[in-house]
Amino acid sequence: MRIVWRAALAAALWVSVWGGGARAATDIDLYFPVPVQGRLVVEIRKLIDAFNKGHPQINVTAVYAGSYDATNLKTQAAIKAGHPPAAVIMSANFVRSYQINHEIVLLDPLIEKDGLTPKRFMGEFWPALADNATVGGKVYGVPFQNSTPLLYYSVDAFKQAGLDPNKPPVTWKQFIADAQKLTMVKNGSVQRYGFEMPGTYDYLGWIVSGLAMSNGGQYYNHDYAGEVYYDQPSTLGAVMLLDEMVNKLHVMPPGVTNASAVSSAFFTGHTAMMVLSTGALSFIRSNMKAPFKVAFMPYNVRPAAPIGGASLIIPAGNSPARVAAAWTLIKWLVSPKIAGEWSRFTGYFAPRIAAYQLPAMQDYLAKNPDAKVALAQLKNAVPWFDTFETVAVRKAMENQVQAVLSGRTTPEKAVKAAQAAADTLMKPYVEKTALAIPH
Repeated sequence: MRIVWRAALAAALWVSVWGGGARAATDIDLYFPVPVQGRLVVEIRKLIDAFNKGHPQINVTAVYAGSYDATNLKTQAAIKAGHPPAAVIMSANFVRSYQINHEIVLLDPLIEKDGLTPKRFMGEFWPALADNATVGGKVYGVPFQNSTPLLYYSVDAFKQAGLDPNKPPVTWKQFIADAQKLTMVKNGSVQRYGFEMPGTYDYLGWIVSGLAMSNGGQYYNHDYAGEVYYDQPSTLGAVMLLDEMVNKLHVMPPGVTNASAVSSAFFTGHTAMMVLSTGALSFIRSNMKAPFKVAFMPYNVRPAAPIGGASLIIPAGNSPARVAAAWTLIKWLVSPKIAGEWSRFTGYFAPRIAAYQLPAMQDYLAKNPDAKVALAQLKNAVPWFDTFETVAVRKAMENQVQAVLSGRTTPEKAVKAAQAAADTLMKPYVEKTALAIPH
């Protein structure tokens, strides 16, 4: 009887461990960036702890990977080393590059396994987000934390300059005029600039792309990854606007300023207006002691604001079990409840439309009407810059605009040099695609 009992116990243990009972958890990692100011590292880890408690069959480790560009480099290195992260909060405009290089998992089969079509699934997100999450109608990324650039401005500075704080500048002409009135000079020294914006990598390219498209043109060809329009009149006009504000009117500080310095100048009253992501809204709200408001980006020919932020992706090279676990995590992170919580904490708008139907989100918007501005600006939204070799091609333009901001070159020379550098970088893709004509 003792032998029979032991055999039965062994069989029961085998069934419970391997036959559908207590299975070992699937370990996965999530790479995440912190592209804006605030306490995002702490909060994302709180989210992952909550997920792990509610999903004992999955164990997620959140790995801080730096900026968007740094996260991209670390992800690519991990893929090449054969140890890709299971999921990444990846800059939304890198999705196309990953698809071109076969470094990303197509999500259509996972969506269909859940009983949805890819079109219906994407229909649950704001329409403006689709272009940077799909390639050729196929889903490769799931929108997670999304943004548009906003014009932040000081109510007190507007009043001191004789401007109506309820009437922010709408056009470039008004923008320049207001910046001049808001700039304060004492004894030949600027006490307050009319306007500031980040001139560092990524932020600068994002803002310039929005200015170029609000000048009536296209910054790049979203339908073809080997074509940019850096030397076109609409882009030249955008660079000329910055040159005018920095080097001729002196209403914007010269040189390359980072986002931290820009927000600090705003907090201390050393700039009256600034452009930052809506993802920084909660940070600004928590640290700005004087009253402020937010508004749409000013435009010249048409209202336009580039979509920014990040999507969730699954890098290629993961096992089926890790892919399944990553997909469970992704769906949880973009669920209306969690997307709403993340939006309220950061200032990014929630990508899932249903998040705004929840009482907590409706109450938040009622108490913080400034959070509605980014949502309203979605009607002017344009896709975020994405090409072959996105980062290098983006930096080709950013390097030249930084030179303009520092007074080292002219807008005309800058856009020509940027175009030439970008064309060289994209040449391999062009030769492989557009020039691959059969004879």
